[in-house]
Amino acid sequence: MTAQLTDADLAIVRPHARSADDVVTALGTDGHGLSSEEARARLARVGPNQLPEPARKPAIVRFLVHFNDTLIYILLAAAVIKAVMGDWLDFWVIMAVAIINAVIGYIQEGRAEKALAGIRGMLSADASVRRDGGWGTIPSSDLVPGDIVRLMPGDRVPADVRLTQAFQLRVDESALTGESVPSSKDLAPVDDDAGVGDRTSMAFSGTIVAAGQGRGVVTGTGVSTEIGKIQTLADEAGSLATPLTRQLDDFGRLLTIVILAMAAVMLLIGRFLHQMPFDDLISAAIGFAVAAIPEGLPALVTITLAIGVQQMAKRQAITRKLPAVEALGSVTTVCSDKTGTLTKNEMTVRSIVTPVATYDVTGLGYDPDGAIEPREGQSGGDLAAILAVATLCNDAHIVADPAAASGDGGWALVGEPTEGALKVVAMKGAVNAGGSTRVGVLPFDSANKFMATLNEGSDSSRAILVKGAPDRLLDRSGSQRGLRGAEPLDRARWDGVVDELSAQGLRVLAAARRPVPAGTDGLGIDDLHDLEFLGVWGIVDPPRPEAIEAIADCHHAGISVKMITGDHAGTALAIGREMGLVSGDDVRVLTGAELEALSQDQLTRVVRDVDVYARTSPEHKIRIVRALQAHDEVVAMTGDGVNDAPALTRANVGIAMGIKGTEATKEAAEIVLADDNFATIRSAIREGRRIYDNLRKSVVFLLPTNGAQSLVILIAVVFGLTLPLTSVQVLWVNMVTALTLSLALAYEPAERGIMSRPPRRTGGGIIDGREFGFVLVVSVLIAAAAMGVFYTQVAVGVAVEYARTQAVLMLALGQLAYLLNCRFLTRSSITTDVFRGNRMVWISAAALIALQLVFTYVPFMNVLFESVPLGAQSWLLPLLLSVVIFFLVEVLKGVLRTRDAGPRR
Repeated sequence: MTAQLTDADLAIVRPHARSADDVVTALGTDGHGLSSEEARARLARVGPNQLPEPARKPAIVRFLVHFNDTLIYILLAAAVIKAVMGDWLDFWVIMAVAIINAVIGYIQEGRAEKALAGIRGMLSADASVRRDGGWGTIPSSDLVPGDIVRLMPGDRVPADVRLTQAFQLRVDESALTGESVPSSKDLAPVDDDAGVGDRTSMAFSGTIVAAGQGRGVVTGTGVSTEIGKIQTLADEAGSLATPLTRQLDDFGRLLTIVILAMAAVMLLIGRFLHQMPFDDLISAAIGFAVAAIPEGLPALVTITLAIGVQQMAKRQAITRKLPAVEALGSVTTVCSDKTGTLTKNEMTVRSIVTPVATYDVTGLGYDPDGAIEPREGQSGGDLAAILAVATLCNDAHIVADPAAASGDGGWALVGEPTEGALKVVAMKGAVNAGGSTRVGVLPFDSANKFMATLNEGSDSSRAILVKGAPDRLLDRSGSQRGLRGAEPLDRARWDGVVDELSAQGLRVLAAARRPVPAGTDGLGIDDLHDLEFLGVWGIVDPPRPEAIEAIADCHHAGISVKMITGDHAGTALAIGREMGLVSGDDVRVLTGAELEALSQDQLTRVVRDVDVYARTSPEHKIRIVRALQAHDEVVAMTGDGVNDAPALTRANVGIAMGIKGTEATKEAAEIVLADDNFATIRSAIREGRRIYDNLRKSVVFLLPTNGAQSLVILIAVVFGLTLPLTSVQVLWVNMVTALTLSLALAYEPAERGIMSRPPRRTGGGIIDGREFGFVLVVSVLIAAAAMGVFYTQVAVGVAVEYARTQAVLMLALGQLAYLLNCRFLTRSSITTDVFRGNRMVWISAAALIALQLVFTYVPFMNVLFESVPLGAQSWLLPLLLSVVIFFLVEVLKGVLRTRDAGPRR
């Protein structure tokens, strides 16, 4: 039977909360499926079961947009004028800087498009569907609401499906919900407001069938699926500019206004006060603009960030977008997924409770290196039976993994995580399956919540071994095993034990057994009675020890850490306490259902007071990030599942897991952790702070080069003096210092106590008013030295070309001396430390001197730059004045430290 439905009928609202029969009827279908004719009609109305390709700008447009910068506008205008005037050397150098900057930006872009492509790649290619009363295989893109589909182990679910049949069906939804344990499915409707992870009556597109079989009716296709909604969120989330890019944009706009205003003043004074020829004024104005614009700044920022990328890669943090390197250094809040980031994503037995004793289990993950020890004051001695169940009533295997030997261990799991934990604890207790044969098995069923096996020992004795939910096994048990054999079952004690372990965030499984006659061959559910209860295991996904230390370091550095997980609130809170995220008794855990009831304004008011969020959805994660950003927080967001992609896109810095993360998540992120370790984030934040410090040092160093040269030209024009520098000589000094000396500061080691200071303030300029005043004074000092050298030489009758060459030397050596001042902006450089710790300082200094020798003494350079060879004695005055500049700047730094004593940003 099929029925003609409207488009509204095909959009089933909250099918998880309706009965299967109700959903099937509402979709106008039945157990025989749709007819081919009806399926084609519905496909024409709802469209293919695909995620749409995003609109993509032409490549040339994406390239040209990188010229959309105010400083680049001025450079391009200066280049055009230079071309008109025939100054081709200046033209090509300026154009090279602009083009290189655009090429780098073009190569780095495209993150959002790749993220959406990664999500589309998760969809199934084919589907087993019932059409015209028979089963067949069709492309999943042809599925429509109302189709009946069949799910088998290993299948990728082809669309959102309301289950109509489920036999021991478990689905791996980790990519969608973040939960590491497959979700057991059944047919019963769930609450209307249940989160995605709690919708046990549904199977979602892109997830994988881990075990069992099922059938269901398609309720959503394409963008109407949960994964389609995530794509829409990722598309709409919108990425934010990093603090550095905002600061550079603001700096560029301010500098543009200042340069244009001063150039206009200079033209007016030169024309009307000194009656200078118009052509000379235009040339001087261009020389002033070229001198004032730090055209080396884009290259300097790019190179500094690229060096940071290399340093971070050595610390297992792979950077996909250059500005993210610096953005990490300004992070104020880290929102972290739990599974695999803060924890190992390897289920581990932590406690064993038997009728005789309570045991603590050491070791982490699937590495069998560990011990089982009874609590203090308890004798123990009854582990053999419960460990036998752990290894024999188990389908998992722990195998050596040579590829993992350099990572978290040389062991890997084949099977389900919980069974892997039981297999490992049996290995720690030196119990194995040797000598035992499995005769029969009753597989795990989500309705019964237990698994049983019939095993034969080496002595031909047979026994039923059972593991599963404690309440189900206790209901079927008539006794428990004590030191002297069977004893009455203490149900009240076991209920208390289960509650206590659950309160600690542990997942509790129980074990039981029953001997059967040697000739017993079959095993059915009716055989599970009068069991002997053996005890329980407390299982947890353990925290990474290094992550606990890293969280403490983040708190010490003034960085908040918030855990956002799909796990239940009790488990999340227990892990949060163990990791040091929260402490005390009055701790609030905000669940997805509670968050759903809050408006965005209400969430914004409480978001900074909550450190643990549980049972969250992709929409919730974006809301949390936005609420934090409303407080001007710089947010880093970690994730590994496709459900994390929208929040990673929205966060200031998205951080994906490199080992267990999906491709969609990696493409949405700026940073990918090669080791999936939260401790790596701490190292990356430290590196980001170092890089920003070095960028500020480089900018504070670079600006006086431009400031000094522009002052030299400005003063000469204002007072009607001979220009100490030609425009081509200005360009030489700019480029030679920017590409040699300023690069050295990118290699500066981290300042002392870099992780003991709070995150820097958001907003403001890349340098503050204090530093701008510092730059201005240094510019005056270097400009005064250069003008003093030039006009002194001209006054004693030296040729103008000779005096200009000496002035260029003065500017270069003055910058070299100032480089040593900039190595330590917050402390004195009059220390032997200034000669150690950064060999690039001396390599750059040697390169500068070599280039300056070429500028001065190579004939073709003399022609290009209008320079002349200097006598050896002509080097003495610039050298002496450079030393004077160094000590005067140190005096200035000392005055500023005294006046502004206190913490720096």
